[in-house]
Amino acid sequence: MTHALALLLALAMQPPTSPPADTTAAAAPAAAEAPAATPADDDCLMCHSDKELTTTLGNGETRSLFVDPATIKASVHGGALGCLDCHAGFDEMPHPTTSFQTKRDVSVAFQEQCTHCHFATFKKTLDSVHHVAQARGDTTAPLCTDCHGAHNVASPSKPRSRISQTCAKCHAGISTVYSKSVHGKALVDDDNPDVPTCTDCHRSHDTAGPHESDWRAHTPEMCATCHGDKQVMDKYGLSVAVHQTYLTDFHGVTARLRGSRDDSSMPVIARCTDCHGVHDITKTDDPNSPVLKANLQKTCQRCHEGATESFPDAWMSHYEPSWSRTPLVYAVTLGYKFLIPFMIGGLILQILLHIWRVVVNR
Repeated sequence: MTHALALLLALAMQPPTSPPADTTAAAAPAAAEAPAATPADDDCLMCHSDKELTTTLGNGETRSLFVDPATIKASVHGGALGCLDCHAGFDEMPHPTTSFQTKRDVSVAFQEQCTHCHFATFKKTLDSVHHVAQARGDTTAPLCTDCHGAHNVASPSKPRSRISQTCAKCHAGISTVYSKSVHGKALVDDDNPDVPTCTDCHRSHDTAGPHESDWRAHTPEMCATCHGDKQVMDKYGLSVAVHQTYLTDFHGVTARLRGSRDDSSMPVIARCTDCHGVHDITKTDDPNSPVLKANLQKTCQRCHEGATESFPDAWMSHYEPSWSRTPLVYAVTLGYKFLIPFMIGGLILQILLHIWRVVVNR
C-alpha cells in the first residue's frame, strides 16, 4: 500500500489552481456539489500493478493483490468491464476494511458479482450437484471463478479440450481415465469437434450428478444425441440404429416401461454405460472392450450371475435382423409382419360379413 500513500501525499501537496478569469461566483456552488469522479482502471492499477502488493487475511494467509493489465486486456471482459463493475464499493481510498478469514472467503464473496450480468446462468447452477455441495458446507465445491477464472476469463470451449482440463482441476482421476478412452483420445490428440466433452454429458452450469436416478434413466437419450446423428456417424462408419435397436430389445423395453423410477430396490436395467463403460469407453473391437464377443460373458455376469458362455448369443448386439446375420430371427420377424395384418384383417372382414348377413336377413 506504500504506492497508494505516496500518491495521496503527492496529490495533497499540489498547489490549487486558480479558476479562469471568466468563472462566475454562481458557478462555484455548482462545482462544489458535483459528485466525486469514479476512479478509472488506470487509477486502480497504479497500486495493483505492483507484483509485491499483498494483504494478510484473518487466518494469517497472505493473498496477492497484483493484477496484470495484459491479462485483463486479453480476457473476454477486457475493454467491456471496468474494475469497479466487479469490485463495487472499492472506489474509496483507503478501501473499506474487510473481514475475510481465508482466500476461499474472498472467492465466495465475489461470486455474487457474476450474477449482475449472468443471472440466468447463475440460476441454472442452483440446480447443479455443485450447488448442493456448497449448500451442505463443502468449501471445495467449485465457484464461478474456479472454472472460468477471475481476471483471465477466456472462452470456455476454445479449444474444446479446455473443458476437460477445467474439470480435471477437481476430477483428476476421472480425467486421466477419460483421456485414454476413444472419446478422450480424439479430443486431446486431434481436437475432434464431434466427440463429447464433460459438459456434453453432465451439462455445464446445471451439472447433473451421475448417481441421480433421472440422469441415469435418460442415459440412452444422452448417448443418442451423437450416436443418432447420421451426418456425424457417417464420418466414422458407425450405425445410427444403435439407439433404436436398444429401445426395441428386452433391456430398452424394460427401461422405457420403468421410466425415471430407478432405485436400489429395483432390479438393475442395463443401459449404455453399464455395458460400454462411462469414462473408459473404448472402440468395440478393442481387446479390452467389455462388449467384444470374447468379453461379453463377463459383462453379462455383472447383472446375470451364472451366465454361461452361450448366454450372450441371445442378444443380437445392435444389429437389425437380416438374412445374412440372423436368418431365423429375420424370418420370424418377416412372418409376423404378414401374419398379424392378415389375421387382424381377416377378423375385421369376418365381422363385417356377419353384420352384412344380419342386415340382409331382416
